[in-house]
Amino acid sequence: MSTPAVHMPMPRVPRRRERLQDIPVDRPKRVLLAAPRGYCAGVDRAVIAVEKALERFGAPVYVRKQIVHNIHVVTELEQKGAIFVDEVDEVPEGAHVVFSAHGVSPAVVQSAADRQLQAIDATCPLVTKVHREAVRFARDEFEILLIGHLGHEEVEGTAGEAPEHITIVNSPEEADTVEVRDPSRVVWLSQTTLSVDETMETVRRLRERFPELQDPPSDDICYATQNRQVAIKKVAQGADLVIVVGSANSSNSVRLVEVALEYGAKAAYRVDYADEIRQEWLEGVASVGVTSGASVPEVLVQQVLEDLAAAGFRDVEEVRTAEEDLMFSLPKELRQSTGEHRGGRVRA
Repeated sequence: MSTPAVHMPMPRVPRRRERLQDIPVDRPKRVLLAAPRGYCAGVDRAVIAVEKALERFGAPVYVRKQIVHNIHVVTELEQKGAIFVDEVDEVPEGAHVVFSAHGVSPAVVQSAADRQLQAIDATCPLVTKVHREAVRFARDEFEILLIGHLGHEEVEGTAGEAPEHITIVNSPEEADTVEVRDPSRVVWLSQTTLSVDETMETVRRLRERFPELQDPPSDDICYATQNRQVAIKKVAQGADLVIVVGSANSSNSVRLVEVALEYGAKAAYRVDYADEIRQEWLEGVASVGVTSGASVPEVLVQQVLEDLAAAGFRDVEEVRTAEEDLMFSLPKELRQSTGEHRGGRVRA
C-alpha cells in the first residue's frame, strides 16, 4: 500500500567548471536511463530517521558509521548537525545516537546501553531479517556460511549475532576451501547488497562440497539490489558506456559497475558527482547508460544527465524493469503520530 511522499528540498551539489564537449559521432546520441535506480526504502528510512532526530532532539545527533554509504548524503547531514563517529564510545554519555542502515552487532547495542545513550535503530528491516535468521539457525546448532565482504559493516553486524556459528565466505573462490564441522548441519546467508550472480555462483560451489547445504527461508539479497542489477543488465546490452552514480564504499554501486561490464557495456565507471565524468570516456560513444546505487539521491543523477546533455546526449530513454513502492516505518523512537509512521521521497 503506497503512502504520500514527503518532498524534501534538493541540496546543492558540485558543478563542473568546464562543460563536456559535444563531439560528433557516427550515430545519434542517446542516454539509456535505468529504472529502478537510486534510493531504496531502507536508505530512505535511515536518512529520514537522522533528519527527524535532528528536528525532534536538536543538534548534535550522533551517528555510528555512515548512515548510508554515500558521501553526498553524509555531507548534507553533517551540515544539518549530525556528527558521524566510528564507535559509540566516542559519543557523550546520554546523547542520542543513530545506528546506520547497515545494522550493528549485539555488542554495539550493549555498549550504547552501558553509556546510557539514547539509541535510534535505523537498521534496514531487510538486514534485520538476516540478523534474525542468524540467531535462529545458531540456536538450532547450524553452522552458518555468511556470504559477504569481510570488513563490511553489514557483515560485521550479522556475524556479531552468532560469532561462534558464523564463517564468512568472501568470494566464490573461498567456497572451494571453507571448512565446516558438520556438513549435515550447514546453512548459507548473505549480505543484502551483493551481486546476485556472484552469490549464486558461491552457493553453487558450496553445494557441490556440501550437498545438504540449506537455503535461507527467503532471499537475503534485497529487492532493490536485485532490481537495480536487473535494470543495468538490460541497459548494458545497448550501451557503449555506463556511468554508475555512487560512492566507492557502496557495495551495491560497485557491483553495478561489474554487472554492466559483464552484460555487454564496452566501458563502465563509478562517479560520486557529475564533474568526475571525463571527456575521454565519451570519445566515440553514442549511447550512455546511467544508473545509481541504492544510497544515491536522485539530484546527483539529474546532474549527470545535465552534463551529458551539454555533450549532445539529450535524447533520454528510460529503461524500466520493475516498479517499487515499498516504504518502511520509521524507527519506533521517532514515531509520534500516525503521519510519521512512514517516511519516503519520490524514487525512480
